Amino acid sequence: MSGMACVRDTRVTVTALLGQLAAGRTIEQVIEDYPYLERNDVLAALEFASAMAAERELPLARAA
Repeated sequence: MSGMACVRDTRVTVTALLGQLAAGRTIEQVIEDYPYLERNDVLAALEFASAMAAERELPLARAA
């Protein structure tokens, strides 16, 4: 999938799941579209996306 993050052992990308959820579909509806996924797979995709979007603190350089 060209380096895109996928859900465990599938070709379903995290962005595909996020797009469906952002469009207003429920987790149950997403699972209907991808019956080989489980609720925990969708939750793991959300957790992954959250970690990727998290702000990171960088230490400031001290003046010499």
